[in-house]
Amino acid sequence: MIESKRISKLPTYIFARLNKLKSEARKEGKDIIDLGMGNPDQPPSPKIIAKLIETAQKSKVHGYSTSKGIPHLREAITKRYEEKYGVKLNPETEAVVCIGVKEGFSHLALAILDEGDTVIVPTPTYPSHIYHIAIAGGNLVTTPLLDENSFIPELERTVKKRAPKAKVLVISFPHNPTTRTASIEFFEEIVKFAKKHKLIVIHDFAYADICFDGYKAPSFMQAKDAKKIGVEFYSISKTYNMAGWRVGFLVGNKDIVGALIKIKSYYDYGIFTPIQVATIQALNGPQDYVEKTLENYKIRRDVLVNGFNNMGWHVELPEATMYVWAPLPEKFKKEGSLNFSIRLLKEADVVCSPGIGFGDNGEGFVRFALVENEHRIKQAVRGIKKVIQK
Repeated sequence: MIESKRISKLPTYIFARLNKLKSEARKEGKDIIDLGMGNPDQPPSPKIIAKLIETAQKSKVHGYSTSKGIPHLREAITKRYEEKYGVKLNPETEAVVCIGVKEGFSHLALAILDEGDTVIVPTPTYPSHIYHIAIAGGNLVTTPLLDENSFIPELERTVKKRAPKAKVLVISFPHNPTTRTASIEFFEEIVKFAKKHKLIVIHDFAYADICFDGYKAPSFMQAKDAKKIGVEFYSISKTYNMAGWRVGFLVGNKDIVGALIKIKSYYDYGIFTPIQVATIQALNGPQDYVEKTLENYKIRRDVLVNGFNNMGWHVELPEATMYVWAPLPEKFKKEGSLNFSIRLLKEADVVCSPGIGFGDNGEGFVRFALVENEHRIKQAVRGIKKVIQK
């Protein structure tokens, strides 16, 4: 065996089969509309790119950076939290820069979990929330993601019956893949629950700014005493169309943040300094480009959802994220989300993500990412309509 036990025990990557079929279809010359991965198709603001180029031309920025992030960038994220959420954070002890949230989450799991420590994760969920816990040797306990009124009671049952000694609770709102949102009152209840059961809360706030129709996503850090028991990951990937730049942050409880700072000092030398300087430009500069990004996503959302509903496939209009979470059409429910996704790829030339890939509680749904322009989405709707109505 070349692979370690921790690698061999990882769950099956459900999306691998779809990716292979997609590649084969493109080799055959098919025009595949890929609404599978949440990979922004628009570039960042020209001002951000200009700042990257300007900084990269300086001779002193090409050496090693610092694993916790340059001071001015940590100050920029704490400034954002104070101005937007009214949350004061110490940039030295309560904020750390990550090489994207995936890196931050994976190393945080290694930093705070011992072999066998129990982590509660509501599902469906972003798959990395599951994979990184498994890699760290944690004991994963899932619970169904229910609405606000039912979620806390379900968590209570999960702790009582299956995880009485749980150490960590992972949550994420606005939610990927279901697009569900949360209120500050909901977060207050989560804090009370965590304090009662002595849990660490990790909140993934990747879609903090991708909100529509007047909804504004609250930060978990706004909840009373949140900083005493938890932390929050914030990402620039989706807000600023900078997914490939790999920049994220962890903010909150100084001991938890400190654990990530400590382990990162053994793993990396931080992000290329010009990227960090350009991220400061993103956070502190004009935000009109973000508004244009949101408008693009809103137009695409409306075209896709209205197209589905017009063909008789009832799908709700999400008020946040860059996704549409759709229940399988009635006549296709028996074949399951993976087979339905393969059907759409083969018969409509459209890629979507099967709900089962986000955990058992995702079965019965598929996720569409709003990463093609309006005209391509209209083309996708026409292809899907032929499959649904034939």
